[in-house]
Amino acid sequence: MLEKIYNKHKNATIPVSVFLDNARYQHCKAVKEKAKELGIELMFLPSYSPNLNLIERLWKWLKKDCLNCKYYDEFEKFTKSIDNSLNKISNGQVKDELNSLLSLNFQSFNKAYYYRA
Repeated sequence: MLEKIYNKHKNATIPVSVFLDNARYQHCKAVKEKAKELGIELMFLPSYSPNLNLIERLWKWLKKDCLNCKYYDEFEKFTKSIDNSLNKISNGQVKDELNSLLSLNFQSFNKAYYYRA
């Protein structure tokens, strides 16, 4: 992933920073060395801050959309409900709601470029 980011932004006039959660594999020596070799700054989100991690916000929306106060008597119905919620995302049915929820506008950085994988 770091090499793909580097190749896409190797001619950038500003530093490239990648924001990561605190998964152990992201702190490993190989990742840190590769980032240093490529000149990519690794920025780690504070521990226990799921509100800053976009995937956590998506999981929260998914749970609200298909699980909130609902009981499924069969596993197949449960998985179908999750698939239906994910299809809403793919079809753009909840685009405005997710654009608001998954926004990066909660904090601003001067001269920063946000890479969306």
